[in-house]
Amino acid sequence: MNNALHLVEARIREQAAAYCESNSIPGFVAGVYHADQQIVIAHGTANLATGAPMLEHTGFLFGSVTKVLTTTLVLRQVERGLLNLETPVVQYLPEFALTASGADKILVRHLISHTNGIDADLFFPDAKGRDALRTYVNGLASNCGTLFEPGEQLSYSNGGMIVAGRLLEVVTGLAFPDLLERDIYAPVGMKDSSTSAEQAILRSTAIGHFPDPETMAARPTRMFMLPDTWGPAGGTPIGTIADLLAFGRTHLAGGVSPSGTRVLSSESAALMQQVSHDMATPNVPPMGLGWVRYPFGDTTVLAMSGASPGGVSILCVVPEHDLVFTAFGNTSGAIMLQDQILQWLLREHLGIQIPTLITESEPDVDLTPYVGTYRSNQLRIDVSIVDGQLEERMTYEPADESQRHIFTEFAGGTTAAPPQRYVPIRPGLFAPAGYPLETFDGYLRLLLVSYHDIRDGRARLRNGGGRLTRRDHSE
Repeated sequence: MNNALHLVEARIREQAAAYCESNSIPGFVAGVYHADQQIVIAHGTANLATGAPMLEHTGFLFGSVTKVLTTTLVLRQVERGLLNLETPVVQYLPEFALTASGADKILVRHLISHTNGIDADLFFPDAKGRDALRTYVNGLASNCGTLFEPGEQLSYSNGGMIVAGRLLEVVTGLAFPDLLERDIYAPVGMKDSSTSAEQAILRSTAIGHFPDPETMAARPTRMFMLPDTWGPAGGTPIGTIADLLAFGRTHLAGGVSPSGTRVLSSESAALMQQVSHDMATPNVPPMGLGWVRYPFGDTTVLAMSGASPGGVSILCVVPEHDLVFTAFGNTSGAIMLQDQILQWLLREHLGIQIPTLITESEPDVDLTPYVGTYRSNQLRIDVSIVDGQLEERMTYEPADESQRHIFTEFAGGTTAAPPQRYVPIRPGLFAPAGYPLETFDGYLRLLLVSYHDIRDGRARLRNGGGRLTRRDHSE
């Protein structure tokens, strides 16, 4: 290992130990590949219930990092002639329908570019086994509508990726887990990856944790993973840091795995990295296919993070500098540590100048266009003016008891979020109050909130965390 990567290893080890200790994160594992060298660092405890240590080869839930794997699967079937990105989904999947019209306008491309408009971000049907994705798609017709016309907007879409997973099953004849094993895990060399708790229990695997509401100490999750219905969006795939480094390196090398196997054509790998939609707002980076394109000055970081019950993962690929960074922490607060490490790698290890994203706030902004109630699937956001600031109150409105149970466990046992105040950066863009502006230079720019489509003095859409909600029709 070269001296530079030795310094990286020492820095991450020191930073992880300090951050985990001061923020009650039981365990953390990370890896960096750069210029034909790679390191893996593990710290702490993988499971507080058993005391099992976090090891370099400990597995964890990929969460939404899976979406890049699912997109890669779609592009593989395009290359084989089984799918066409410009074909309507219903031509392959006639049963695909939504409560409102518009399903027939959704193209395959829209599913993997988060431009489909499917309003299903909190739709959690509980089903297991080979028919899980069929159950999900069948449930859309009576439970989920649309947020916008396909291709018009960008909204992070779990539903789109799950429909893409079902589409893959139909055109290949394989269940999604089997296809993932055949077309991604095996050729990439992800030898420790799986898609089920039954497989994961046979090896070292981390679980998530949540802060105890009274003591704030970490406690183990009561639900290891989401239902099988959420597999293609990130509910079930499990693997190691080495596995994700291999996958990242495959995209770094234009579709060729570290073992030399071509997983994806160079044209398809390049297509995934190109801008497919740009909302031109700092809180929503341009979207490729599967990848989110984070601009850090003149450098683009291809990234995807993933939440699991009580855990958070991240995968970043920096093509211009031949670098892959990936990490997992077993509380959601680890995203802050992951962002700090990413920025340190860019600034100190690669010598990249990262400009300040938000240089100043603008206090004299008319707040009235943004006041109102915004909704998406089972989510209500009430926006009001309190003490000269916007205040948002989020309310989860479960469709049924099964979904309430799944969402509540996914959220750590509570769904009551405290109200959040926001300060104006400029018209249509707001930052959570109390955060220094440099907080938003990196991955945490997603904490900013933007409002769009202002007509008759009222915003029609709100975007928080890359997800759109729409002003209530009754207003």
